[in-house]
Amino acid sequence: MDQMMTPFKSTTAGLVSVLALAACQTATSQEPVAEPDFMEQHQGLIILDTHLDTPANLVQPGFDIMERHDAALDYSQVDWPRMEEGGLDGGWWVLYTPQGPLDERSYQLTRDVAIMRAVAVREMVAANPDEFEMADTAADARRIANEGKKVVMMSIENSYPLGTDVSLLETFYNLGVRMVGPVHFRNNQFADSGTDIQQAYGGLSPLGEELVREANRLGMVLDGSHAADDVFDDLIELSGAPIILSHSGTSAIYMHPRNIDDERLRTLAEHGGVIQINALGSYLKQFPENPERDAAMRAMRAEFSTSPADMTEEEYEVYIARRNEVDAQFPPERADFEDFMEQLLHALRVIGPEHVGIGPDWDGGGGVIGLEDVSDYPAITQRLLDEGYSWDDIGNIMGGNSLRVLEAAESHAAELAAAATTE
Repeated sequence: MDQMMTPFKSTTAGLVSVLALAACQTATSQEPVAEPDFMEQHQGLIILDTHLDTPANLVQPGFDIMERHDAALDYSQVDWPRMEEGGLDGGWWVLYTPQGPLDERSYQLTRDVAIMRAVAVREMVAANPDEFEMADTAADARRIANEGKKVVMMSIENSYPLGTDVSLLETFYNLGVRMVGPVHFRNNQFADSGTDIQQAYGGLSPLGEELVREANRLGMVLDGSHAADDVFDDLIELSGAPIILSHSGTSAIYMHPRNIDDERLRTLAEHGGVIQINALGSYLKQFPENPERDAAMRAMRAEFSTSPADMTEEEYEVYIARRNEVDAQFPPERADFEDFMEQLLHALRVIGPEHVGIGPDWDGGGGVIGLEDVSDYPAITQRLLDEGYSWDDIGNIMGGNSLRVLEAAESHAAELAAAATTE
C-alpha cells in the first residue's frame, strides 16, 4: 500500500508545483488591480444636503458663490470650491423668512422677500451654467450630479409667505421649490412651532391641512423640522407621501423642542420618511450661560441701523469685522464632531441607514468643531466606515434617502393626477 501511494503523492506534488508556477506567471504578467482610494469613493457618492441656507448669502453685498470663503472670517460655509473639496453635489437651497404678524400687509411683504430669494438662486444658476443646474425631479438630480455639476432645488422654511392663499405654493413650485416646511420658531397660520411658548392649534390648522394636500398634489416633500410634535403626528397621518425632517436631532441624546423622540423616529421610518441630522450646537448639547457675550452681541447689532442684506459692500465688511471682534473677545461655546456623531449614530441604531441622512444647517447656524463647512463631509464618511457601515449604506445616508423621499412624493402626485382624470 505504501509503495503504491508513493508515485501518486509524487505526481500530485508535481501537479501542485506546476499550477503554482502557472499562477505566479499569470499574476506577474498582469497589472495589479488597485482598489479605489477613500477620496475617490467618497467623491463618487451623490451627496445632497436637505437644508442649505446659502440663499441668505447670495443677497449679501460682494458675496460670490464661485470664490472660496473662510467660515472663520465671514461665517459662510457653502461655496463652489468647498463643495468640490467636500464632494457635496448640492441639494435643497432654502427660502427662509422669519415669522411676523399674521396680517395681509405682512404676508405680501414677506411673499416678495421669498420670491426675490428664489430669483437670487435662479440667478446664481444662470450666471454659472457649467457649475450649477436646476433639478425639477429626483431623476434630474441624479443626472446633474453624475455630470459633475451642482444640483439646485429649493425648499421653503416657514410657509408664512404664502399668507392664506395655499394656491401660491404652485408659484413657488414653478420657481423650483420641491420641499416645504409649514412653520419655523413661532406658531403661524399653518401650524404650531416646536419652540413657541404655547400651541395655537394642537397640530396643523385647517389651513395647514390644505397645505399638506396641495404639497401632495404638486409632488413636494413635506418637512417637519421646527414643527411641534402634534404637527409631526398630523403630517404623518395626512400626507400620502413620506415626510422628511430636513435638519433635526434626537431627543434621546439631547432633550430639546427641536429634536424628536425615538417613538416618533420609528413612526417616521415606518411611513418611509427620513431624518436629516443637523449640526447646530444648541440642538446637540446644553451650553453654559454667557451673559457677557450676549450683551456684546446686542450692542453690536445696535451699532448697525440696517440688516446685513441691505448694507453696501463696505458697510458689510465693517459689520463682519465688528462681529469678528466680538467673537475674539467673547468666544462662543461650541459643540464638536463627536456631539454631532452621537446624534447621527443614535438615529442610525434606532431606524437604520435607509431612514437617516445629513442636514447640518449650513449657513443657518450649523457647524461644529471638526465639521466647520461643506469641505468637511469626508470626515462623516470616514467615521461611518469606521463604525462598520458599508459604502451602500453611506450612499443612502448622504443622498439616496432624500432622493427616495422626493421620488415617493413625485409618484404620489402622479397617482393623484391619474385618479383625478378618471373621476
